Order: sequence, then C-alpha cells, then structure tokens
Amino acid sequence: MSIELNKFYIGESVQFMKENIPDNFVDLTVTSPPYDSLRSYKGFIFDYQSMFKELYRVTKLGGVVVWIVGDKTEKGSESLTSFKHALYAKEIGFNVHDTMIYEKSTSPFPESNRYNQKFEYMFILTKGKPKTTNLLKEIAHSNLNRLGKKDGSYRQQNGDIEHGKYDSRKKDKTKGNIWYYAVGMNCTTKDKIAFQHPAQFPEQLALDHILSWSNEGDIVLDPMCGSGTVAKMAFLNNRNFIGIDMSEEYINNICIPRLEMYEWKNNMIDDIDICDSNNIIN
Repeated sequence: MSIELNKFYIGESVQFMKENIPDNFVDLTVTSPPYDSLRSYKGFIFDYQSMFKELYRVTKLGGVVVWIVGDKTEKGSESLTSFKHALYAKEIGFNVHDTMIYEKSTSPFPESNRYNQKFEYMFILTKGKPKTTNLLKEIAHSNLNRLGKKDGSYRQQNGDIEHGKYDSRKKDKTKGNIWYYAVGMNCTTKDKIAFQHPAQFPEQLALDHILSWSNEGDIVLDPMCGSGTVAKMAFLNNRNFIGIDMSEEYINNICIPRLEMYEWKNNMIDDIDICDSNNIIN
C-alpha cells in the first residue's frame, strides 16, 4: 500500500510507518506521546524507542521532530520520562536542536507541597542540520528603562531622566524558546468537537511549530494524531498532512468531522485504511 497525503489512517503507528511510509519522506513531525500513563488510552502501552526509530527512518535529512512531553510525579519524585525520551532520541542519531518550554495558563494537577506544574518540554529533534528555520518574531523593546513613548524619555544608570534622545519605536526580535499558551475551551481551540479527546495541545502551538520548521507543500506527520490538531493546522497553512491514530473512535468521531468543518474533503468514508500489528486492510 502506498501512502496518500492529506488523509487519516487508523492503526498502531509504528507498524503503520514500517509498512507504509518510505525512508526520508517526512519534513516535519509534531506530536505528543501518551507519556507516564497520565491518561487512559484504551490500554495502549507506548513504546517510545520503537517510535523514535521509525521517526528517524521516515524523516528527511534536515527534517524536524517536535516531541512534546512532560513528567508525572509519583511517590514524591518526578519520573524524568521527558529526558529519557530525549536522550534515547540523541542516542539513535537525532540532534537535540533545542529544548523548548510549553508554558500553560493553568495547572491541572495542583499539589499542596510543591509549586504548580505549568509546563511541558518541547524537544526539537533534527536529522542533521535543520533545512528550514523560519524563526518567529516578537515585539522588542529597547533595553533602556523608558518612561514615555511620545518623547522617548529614558532613565540613565545614575537615575537621571533625559528626554527626546532615543527613538521609542518598537522593533522585532526572534522569539525566546519559552512559549506561553492559554488553554481550555475557546483557548486551546474553538472546535468543541476536539474536547472529546482527553489531551490536546493548543492549535496555536501546533501552528507556531509548523510555520517555524516547514514550508508550504511540505509533509507534516502526527503519528498519534488524537483530535487532529496538527492535521488541521497543516491543512489550513498549505502543508500536506499524514494523521495516524490507533483509535478508530478518535479518527471517525473527531478528526474527520473536525477537518470537514474547514472544507477538507474526506475521500475515505467507505474505505478507511486500517492497520494492525499483522497486516494492512484496504
């Protein structure tokens, strides 16, 4: 079976990639694994080592894998699953191009004896030097301690105030690697259907990575596509997508109807491709 772009596939991701995705095929992967059994995924046990091996194989030279992961706290200690994943990825050949932080507006599991956990890691893994780096910009303000925009007032190091010597216009600079996102209804997404899935990351997060590490026409993969966020943002921004998930429920009840709201044409209603550990059924 040859892989078709801009489609969803039901199946165990590692086996599906082995049997259907050629070597050096994917420009960008954006995904978040079901780490540390923090949520139930119908009894599925996640094998991150096999997943990384397949992602390395299917990723083009210069391609990027964005791996969004956190750690659970059990018996007073964090698991450090995130670092185990990153170290293994490096061991098999990926470069750890950047260790980024996804900061959330809320903390879902507050505890009484530790600071609220409000972030996850976003490891930017590359197969060699990244071929695409469209780094995002943000508003930059002068390092001077300005007192007013109209007259360009600023404070000198000795505390004296001077006026009118410096232009207070804003300029752009490259964003930092800590990205903040509001989460929850109408923040993560306005697509209510997506909340049928137990774990999502914000559409804006997916978009920011898609814009950063790919160009129009590139192939974007999410091998654990869940609610279809990566597929949606790739489709709306003129990238090709491949979405894989082992849950027929998520694909049929969330991903497909969600993208259909944005004029994506589903051509697989009667012939959904189902992959299991033994064979492919067309």
